[in-house]
Amino acid sequence: MTCPLVAISLACKAIAVLLWFLGYRWVAVVFFFGPDFFLLYALFVPSAQGLGPVITRFQTDRKEVWLTIDDGPDEQDTPRILDLIDRYGAKATFFVIGERAARHPDLVAEIKRRGNEVAHHTQTHPVALFWCASRFRVRRELDDALKVLAGAGIRPRWFRSPVGIKNIHLSEALKERQLAAVAWSVRGCDTVCRDPERVKARIMRGVKPGAILLVHEGAGVSPRVRIRAIEGVLSALKASGYACVLPDPGQMR
Repeated sequence: MTCPLVAISLACKAIAVLLWFLGYRWVAVVFFFGPDFFLLYALFVPSAQGLGPVITRFQTDRKEVWLTIDDGPDEQDTPRILDLIDRYGAKATFFVIGERAARHPDLVAEIKRRGNEVAHHTQTHPVALFWCASRFRVRRELDDALKVLAGAGIRPRWFRSPVGIKNIHLSEALKERQLAAVAWSVRGCDTVCRDPERVKARIMRGVKPGAILLVHEGAGVSPRVRIRAIEGVLSALKASGYACVLPDPGQMR
């Protein structure tokens, strides 16, 4: 099934060809290329809704945020993060990569055992090619990770694509697997920043009730930032009276 945005783009290109042969060259160019900008926006902007629904916040009247941690599990970081979460009385959702979860099933089990949540972050984290992946590749990325997590007794309900980049086949595949796409409200850019204080400050500037916070674990984060940025965020949230919670599906927006 072709998504509406793609169908509109193809229809406009067909109209553009007709306009070109009728002599309306500039109008034809607009019709041919114009829809592509909307399609690119929907593909590469994590919060864009053009290719299907994406959760960007949750509804709450309290000082609550949703802490989400991508790219694990990591044998060095995950145990320390879990200790930090416990120390600050927080809860978090770990968006794990399937092939890493397969290498560390004990860490996946520990995340769950401590009352946190495990979610889906593809099987191989194909950043460069996920946006143009075939229908078969998208389904394989979803199904392989689902099999890994099922082996740990986990049936995730949330999915986050690599760097939030989408694919024209993704929304249909998620719906078939009863998964919901989750983006974020606030990120600290911890994968590129080398100062944990700047990461913390960037996140705290965007904190408000119902915000979804994005941080990362693992080797993709600078050694100067790993763990310390998350600890700084947890400390600042507690000082500001915010709780890190696991929202219910009915709260999602």
